[in-house]
Amino acid sequence: METEKSNKEFESLIEQLNDEGQLQEYKRPFDDYKVGPLARILGNFLVWCGNTVYGEAPSYLKFRAVEVIARVPYHSWSSAAFTLLTMFYSDEKKALQLSTITKFVRLASDNETMHVIVVSQLAGDEQKAGVIRYTLIPMFFAFFYFWASYILYLANPRWSLELNYLFEQHAFDQYARFLEENKEELLQKPISSDFLAWYGRNPKSQYEFFRSVRNDELVHRNRSIHEIAINEGH
Repeated sequence: METEKSNKEFESLIEQLNDEGQLQEYKRPFDDYKVGPLARILGNFLVWCGNTVYGEAPSYLKFRAVEVIARVPYHSWSSAAFTLLTMFYSDEKKALQLSTITKFVRLASDNETMHVIVVSQLAGDEQKAGVIRYTLIPMFFAFFYFWASYILYLANPRWSLELNYLFEQHAFDQYARFLEENKEELLQKPISSDFLAWYGRNPKSQYEFFRSVRNDELVHRNRSIHEIAINEGH
């Protein structure tokens, strides 16, 4: 019941963010958030690598690579939280903080899994992908990102959450640009996905689908900073 309630609240928020005014109001408070130097260095490195390999312009295949990587930190945090709970199970306050992040992780990891499955399907229909560039390299990045997020979370959760903030900001910017540059074309393209229907979304066009993904990334960005406040008891 708790998970179902959280899913409904999340989907309601995603729907609200289709309104430009509400999107900007939700987005504004964290637009000027300043991350620490470690997260900034790693985040800039990841974005630079992605732009070098896949180009700066958004595309179906770039999104497929991004989504393979984007779901990684949520699984990494789950593993790190499990490790920390094993170490601090007798500390009730610490256990509550770790349990809060695992609730966020479950919701976000399911959401990002939906992204990678549906985007991969669309990318396969739109563009031909090479195995090395679009399968092996994203897996390599994902492996690096998983362990970087895991180690950073164990050392200081803020560092890992801030790194995710930057990655999700980049994803949001890419989807926003893609929607702006291809709106009319995307509105004319229908979308059909059994997995998407199972997840509970029924967009009428690719535009509606990518708009919802853009909104997802923004919520993940903001929630990463929200989790820092919870973790540090603010």
